[in-house]
Amino acid sequence: MNTFDRFILQFDRALRTVAAPARAARPSPASACPEAPLTAAEKTHVGRLMRINHSGEICAQALYQGQALTARVDSNRAALQSAAQEEEDHLAWCEQRIAELGGRTSWLNPFWYAGSLALGVLAGVAGDRWNLAFLKETERQVEAHLAGHLARIPAQDQRTRAVIEQMKTDEAGHAALAQQLGAAEFPAPVKWAMAWSSRLMTRTVYWV
Repeated sequence: MNTFDRFILQFDRALRTVAAPARAARPSPASACPEAPLTAAEKTHVGRLMRINHSGEICAQALYQGQALTARVDSNRAALQSAAQEEEDHLAWCEQRIAELGGRTSWLNPFWYAGSLALGVLAGVAGDRWNLAFLKETERQVEAHLAGHLARIPAQDQRTRAVIEQMKTDEAGHAALAQQLGAAEFPAPVKWAMAWSSRLMTRTVYWV
């Protein structure tokens, strides 16, 4: 596939990611769990947390797509595309759970997508080692972020917890994959800047 064809394919994926319902290749982990009785306030809170996770998955799709466009090693590109499919599962699972809780997705998702796509492209342009370093650090921070959400979700809400647990497992696997493929290690100031940007995004999406 030539570069122009890849750009057309990624443009199509961008439209589907932002404007169309996500489709999962795997069944939702929530499907095996009964719905728990939650108060209206708990549903609102958990729905907002899942909205954050949904926006994070929008960002992940854009990040992976940008990195795949600029990856220089074919095996790395294939690995990024495979991980992106698992992230699309996450996107669909979050959408489903948000709907079950009576919530909505973020109005700012197109903005998050565009910014993450640009970051993914820039990471790829810097070279595959830094491309993979960005992926590794992103996934490490997402894993920690999901662990924090598990502590904030009512214990009886097993449907939401099952989704987040599987997402957390997958993110750890993606970070390990990036390391195996030769990811560099970001200096502490870069990691701090990424964490600060993530906190800004999550606090905004909780309300918007």
